[in-house]
Amino acid sequence: MALSCRKARWHTALALATAAGAAAAAGVPAAPATAVLQPGQQPITVDAASSEVDYRTNTVVFSQVVISQGSNRVQADRAHATGLNFANSRWTFEGHVRIDAEPRGNLRSDEAVVEFRDNRIARATVTGKPAEFEQTRSGSEQIAHGHADQIVYDVNDGTVRLSDDAWLSDGKNEITGPLLVYNIRGQTMQAVSAPGGQRVHIVITPPADKGEPPRPAPEGARPQPSPQP
Repeated sequence: MALSCRKARWHTALALATAAGAAAAAGVPAAPATAVLQPGQQPITVDAASSEVDYRTNTVVFSQVVISQGSNRVQADRAHATGLNFANSRWTFEGHVRIDAEPRGNLRSDEAVVEFRDNRIARATVTGKPAEFEQTRSGSEQIAHGHADQIVYDVNDGTVRLSDDAWLSDGKNEITGPLLVYNIRGQTMQAVSAPGGQRVHIVITPPADKGEPPRPAPEGARPQPSPQP
């Protein structure tokens, strides 16, 4: 039997209740309200314009959905998954997918598969023609951005791995290769070439010319001293 909820806001306490129940069963005391929550303890919130739950197959489908946990946020036109158990599950998002990654980074694609492990967002694999990534670099107005057919965002490592027609820029220089890795916390780039295949290609942009120092005027063009009275 399927249950449809139109224009529903799912502030999902189910994942938290599951985690709290497991902790209580194990005899683990609940964290005080003033304690700093660890990644697996942060609440997962699901907002959707509509939802449909099929209890026979234990599947759930959302439209215009936003799932957030801490600084990570996933939104898309549609999402479907097996159940609302975030302890260990895979969600598929389709249509205008956007993932906000820390710090100040985001990914955009046509489709994404997000993996939840231990009640936290662990990994997102985004695909598109192309999938895109960008980050406003800290302490600078420069934007690091890149695109590829597939981008894997590893939340634990704080990295994005671009593969298949991958291109990446740190705001000044450009790099292409079969596999590019960008660390969004350290703001560093790494490229890996394929044995016997595509090579890494780097375009380095020289710094802007600030102007040469003025050259001395030719001897004949130098101003002559004024005659003394």
